[in-house]
Amino acid sequence: MTLATTEEQLTGAAPVRFPAGFRWGAATASYQIEGAAADDGRMPSIWDTFARTPGKVFEGHSGDVACEHYFRYRDDVALMKRLGLGTYRFSVAWPRIKPDGSGPVNPRGLDFYDRLVDELLANGIDPMVTLYHWDLPQVLEDRGGWTNRDTAYYLADLATATIARLGDRVATWTTLNEPWCSSFLGYGSGVHAPGRQDPRAAFEAVHHLMLGHGLAARALRAGGAREVSLTLNLTDVRPLSPADPHDQAAARLIDGLQNRLFLDPALRGQYPQDMLALFERFGAAGVIQPGDEALIAAPIDLLGVNYYQPALVRAQVGAHSGEAHPGSEGVEFVTQSAPVTAMDWPVDPTGLSELLLRLAADYPGVPLMVTENGAAYTDVVEGDRVADEERIAYLDGHLRAAHAAIEGGADLRGYLAWSLLDNYEWGYGYGKRFGLVHVDYATQRRLPKDSAHWYAEVIGRNGLT
Repeated sequence: MTLATTEEQLTGAAPVRFPAGFRWGAATASYQIEGAAADDGRMPSIWDTFARTPGKVFEGHSGDVACEHYFRYRDDVALMKRLGLGTYRFSVAWPRIKPDGSGPVNPRGLDFYDRLVDELLANGIDPMVTLYHWDLPQVLEDRGGWTNRDTAYYLADLATATIARLGDRVATWTTLNEPWCSSFLGYGSGVHAPGRQDPRAAFEAVHHLMLGHGLAARALRAGGAREVSLTLNLTDVRPLSPADPHDQAAARLIDGLQNRLFLDPALRGQYPQDMLALFERFGAAGVIQPGDEALIAAPIDLLGVNYYQPALVRAQVGAHSGEAHPGSEGVEFVTQSAPVTAMDWPVDPTGLSELLLRLAADYPGVPLMVTENGAAYTDVVEGDRVADEERIAYLDGHLRAAHAAIEGGADLRGYLAWSLLDNYEWGYGYGKRFGLVHVDYATQRRLPKDSAHWYAEVIGRNGLT
């Protein structure tokens, strides 16, 4: 593949076709869409508590009702079928299945996922289950949350209970979604639940999340899982001046905190030395016990890649460490010259192709799947239509970037759009819309946007015109 071919593909000047068997789908998360926060034995999660803490979430929004997917799942699955989705990635709600976090299973909680899986299969859609997408039972946070080593073992118990019920019909299982967010946003900057601001706690959470991944992966394998995966939010980190050794060092540090801190223990069996130095600096080195790295490195069959934007950094004397990147003093994040989404995130599809090719080179032999990619824009409903051309352009560019990575040798097996539905966007509440399908939260009416119809055509032809 030549550079000219890549540029032609990324600008939409050439049609592309994806490999036979490429997996197309969409993704959601339990707290963001299910609602039914107090139904059938479900108990509060850390996000229920966080949403009720004044000033934490936009306009005090919560996931109490969300998209009412708990009650409307059959209609939502029918919608997935009309769009041609072959894979649906969803997460189970820990406080629905094990309301006290570590005790008995709540059969009514598993009943819902049992019904959902059957409905998906009846409509020709493969279920892809994520065990943990951020809704930790509040009772476990009261015991220390992810700073408590026991939580890692409780995640493995959740894996055992869930696969025992669903494993005969679910082939693909994911242990964690984006442990960077759970640790550094939940325990470092505090902008996510549980809202703590403590760099030591953030690094403790990193390790216990990764330990939980390894233990849960083993539990899933023991339960008969055919495909075990881990999903990370990864970023193509670029130095402002590639020839400047100081900018190179700045990019290396942020790459460590964002990417290698999670990739290396899972895929190489050890934390990077520069990241171990940060564990030591913040007093968290003691959480890493002998044998832990071997447990974390449980073999996986698929690495999920969540990609939204690249990062541009430079060395800057006197720059303060961001709370979400503890230990990054002297590094400045540079505003990029690119269009932005409604989240003010720069749109740069080349970051996805470069990231996928980097993963293929640095961690060979691990199949990849884009498990989240999408954009929030200010959508306007006009009659029975949402004309979201910007989202279509975003998806088109990133799919072309994904195809370019395949042409370059990346073993990319599938692409899941984020998200199927407009939903509860964490600290932004219902103020940001990522969905292919518009949701009127007052009436729960679903309206496929132009991007949904466009995506259905992409799936139908297994490529782009």
